[in-house]
Amino acid sequence: MNEDNYTNYYENKNILITGGASFIGSNLVELLLKSGAKITIVDNLSSGKKENLQEVLNDVEFIQEDLRNDEGNLNIYKNKDIVFHLAAIHGGRGYIDTHPVECLNNMILDHKVYENSVKNNVGNIIQASSACVYPTDLQSSNTELNFLKETDANFEEPGKAYSDGEYGWAKLMGELQLKAFCKQFKINGTSARIFTAYGERENESHAVIALIAKAMLKIDPFPIWGDGEQTRNFTYVKDTVYGLYLAGLNDNGYNVLNVGSNKHHTINELCETIFQSLNWKPKEIKYELDKPVGVKSRASDNTNILNLYNWQPNTKLIDGVNETTNWYLKNSKIKNLDELNSLLMSR
Repeated sequence: MNEDNYTNYYENKNILITGGASFIGSNLVELLLKSGAKITIVDNLSSGKKENLQEVLNDVEFIQEDLRNDEGNLNIYKNKDIVFHLAAIHGGRGYIDTHPVECLNNMILDHKVYENSVKNNVGNIIQASSACVYPTDLQSSNTELNFLKETDANFEEPGKAYSDGEYGWAKLMGELQLKAFCKQFKINGTSARIFTAYGERENESHAVIALIAKAMLKIDPFPIWGDGEQTRNFTYVKDTVYGLYLAGLNDNGYNVLNVGSNKHHTINELCETIFQSLNWKPKEIKYELDKPVGVKSRASDNTNILNLYNWQPNTKLIDGVNETTNWYLKNSKIKNLDELNSLLMSR
């Protein structure tokens, strides 16, 4: 499905994007601007970067603010038709496994955004949720590969709520909160479960950029966390933001929508793709079995998004990696492995 089919829906709509300076948020800003939307961005720049918006800053309103603060924040939501809520305390596996308290702060952030949106009569809220909401027992094998469907994680059926760590629980509670706001205040809302997004403007705390950085530095032996056989459905950022774009079309109360690829790729396969993209390969691989790796397999069942919009992510891994590698080579400031390792564990 081509995005042009939905262009008129967003034309002249007033849209607030929280976390709009992030790598996903900034790409979403560009897509919505192309559709004629009027954009306000709120970001405290704790992980987002204003430079991600350098091409569009003259076309948007940018506000630097922590949305957990009450004072002065209500006006941010005034006269907005739609809120895309991407702001979150997050990071790669190294960060979320070592900063559980910070991750749980997302429940406060989500509630503030939903509450202040409703106070200002916003009629549609899209929450950037996560595949981390899914029960870990459905992702415990790298040989029996499951495709996670939206009904695999919910609060209605016993045994369906068992998320991946504190970050996953906080995201699932964010979904429960949004559902409650939709129920009580008769608004529309969608929890869009993002799966392993990667691409331009992502930072080194996430797997794809971290591995590209290591390959760019020609680290040999080449370090890979775990045995490399854990699988993920690496979803190129342009596909991710179009999934969010589609989620904003919902006009039927509360909905949950997977936004991710249905392709399983091992970390070893990802690394081989990166080596191919850079035309370099190490002589030896060093598997670091003491590092955090998360679940053993993860990929999306896209039945819902196919039925609603006849669409699913379709960027091939090699194409997305090539785009991401080219961008990173032009923009990286990492000089050595010590600098990279400090980033991996700090955010």
